[in-house]
Amino acid sequence: MPNPIRTDITTVDSTSFPYTFEQNVTITLKDNSGLVRCNVYRPKTEHKVPVLVTYGPYGKDIPYADFHPKSFSEVNPEHRSAHSAWETPDPAFWTSHGYAVVRADERGTGQSRGKLDTMSRETSEAFFDVVEWAAEQEWSSGKVGLLGISYYAGSQWRVGARQPKGLACMIPWEGMSDYYRDRCRHGGILSNAFISFWWNRQVVSNQYGRPGRAERKWGVDTIEGDLPEEELEQNRQDQTIDNRVNRFRDDLYYASKEYTMSDIQVPLLSVANWGGILLHLRGNVEGYTQAGSQLKYLRFITGRHDLPFYYKEEVDIQLSFLDAFLKGDDRAGWSNGTAPKVDLVLRKGDVGFNNAKAEKTYPRRVENEWPIARTQYTRFYLTEEKELLTNPPAQKGYSKLSYAALGTLENPSYIQFTTPPFEQETEITGHIVAHLNVSMSPNAGAPTPTDIDLFLTLRYITPEGKEVFYTGTAGDPVPLCKGWLRVSMRKINDKHARHREYLPHRDYFSTDVLPVIPGEVYPVDVEVWPTNVVVEKGGKLVLEVASGDTQGSGIFLHNEPTDRSPEKFQGQNHVNFGHGENYVTLPVIPPK
Repeated sequence: MPNPIRTDITTVDSTSFPYTFEQNVTITLKDNSGLVRCNVYRPKTEHKVPVLVTYGPYGKDIPYADFHPKSFSEVNPEHRSAHSAWETPDPAFWTSHGYAVVRADERGTGQSRGKLDTMSRETSEAFFDVVEWAAEQEWSSGKVGLLGISYYAGSQWRVGARQPKGLACMIPWEGMSDYYRDRCRHGGILSNAFISFWWNRQVVSNQYGRPGRAERKWGVDTIEGDLPEEELEQNRQDQTIDNRVNRFRDDLYYASKEYTMSDIQVPLLSVANWGGILLHLRGNVEGYTQAGSQLKYLRFITGRHDLPFYYKEEVDIQLSFLDAFLKGDDRAGWSNGTAPKVDLVLRKGDVGFNNAKAEKTYPRRVENEWPIARTQYTRFYLTEEKELLTNPPAQKGYSKLSYAALGTLENPSYIQFTTPPFEQETEITGHIVAHLNVSMSPNAGAPTPTDIDLFLTLRYITPEGKEVFYTGTAGDPVPLCKGWLRVSMRKINDKHARHREYLPHRDYFSTDVLPVIPGEVYPVDVEVWPTNVVVEKGGKLVLEVASGDTQGSGIFLHNEPTDRSPEKFQGQNHVNFGHGENYVTLPVIPPK
């Protein structure tokens, strides 16, 4: 039997901090599926104030310093306080600027009772209740803004589409918007390693009722007491299992997480990181593109996923945007649409990686739209000599370049195609598609393969011949961008409203699966995630076609043994010539 719910747990501290701190305020969910408990941090004022709400599974009571000590030590000191928490606004800073902060434990985590089912429809409905609750409190001005990184950004898209009363604006900062395409199944291929790391370290470790949290310095123990392991298992949907078992967007598991992006109507500022090439970048760009908001803005940044959110110059942007819509104090033209629609950071030169000071030397430029209207989509053709040329190669008959299937990060298998040195400085900014004619064949004495996994990477080589690495999500060195496709999922729905020449639309339905048999050549269009680079005169680009993860994948590996089994994939993969052109279409930006 569940432990009785306690109602005597809220504490109020108005003396220890420059703000009033209310801990464990209980919000009863409207559908009776559980309860959400939150911490409230309020300025010491008699005036009603706007509210910033975060809702997520990482623990409202886990200090940032315990969650990730190294990261906390590097955060801008203005945002380090007793109540700092991972990927969320710091209460000390924001209350000093006239905002209340509501930090809620997601249903089924921390002190919030209910089923743990992250990113689900049901938990978005609970987030909806939290937003409306915050707008209704006597100390609230009735206006709510959303601000947070990663999970605390991804959840914003979903609750924004539900249009809760009081929601006035949102800043999804590095947050995927498409659960299937951005996070779980890249091109139909399971991105399992990060899901496993994330689930076990950051989520299930904080499940409501899990014993020993205080002992592990992982917040505080559940107020109502511990739950036995069998009950904990019953009370959660395990993402490591669900994402392995469910393969298609029309599986109920994935379908239940879908929403209509155009239902997002409030002003939004989507902040995308060029280095987030395996999780959030695509979602921030597509979230901005598809949102129905009349006032929407897209800002690009570089750096790790944890620190730029707290940089002074980025906080100034956050404060300016939130003040405009939550306080009526518009200093930059956000509310009348005169602020820059798209604010780019241009990756020019080799400044190294994981070097915040050096990356701040990248220039910025504003644009009026995304994709940039003057984009010249330019084909670079693959040749049998492993070149990338802007002119189609002469037809020489039939041939193919081969590489082993089922490559791994430890034992990669790929072909690289390289441009000649660029004759002039050239900017590449936007979406990329690779058109390849691929096939496969079995190894002697081995099972007949039934599918092909394509892993594409775009790399930049300086005029001096050195590859440039950029800052990845965790501070690791990453290339320009990556793209993926499981060839059995190659079917494109060109009648869909979201289909674009520069971004082919796939439904990834169970009914879309197409056969892949040895000897057949399949023309496929591979979506490669958007990117930016200023190629210097004399620099080169490299397109890498691989059969598994290669350098730059970090913790975002695709190596689940049942999803990529030798029985399905073992053999030789081929890029074929003479069956049609092979090319990658790059978004070249001419000077203004």
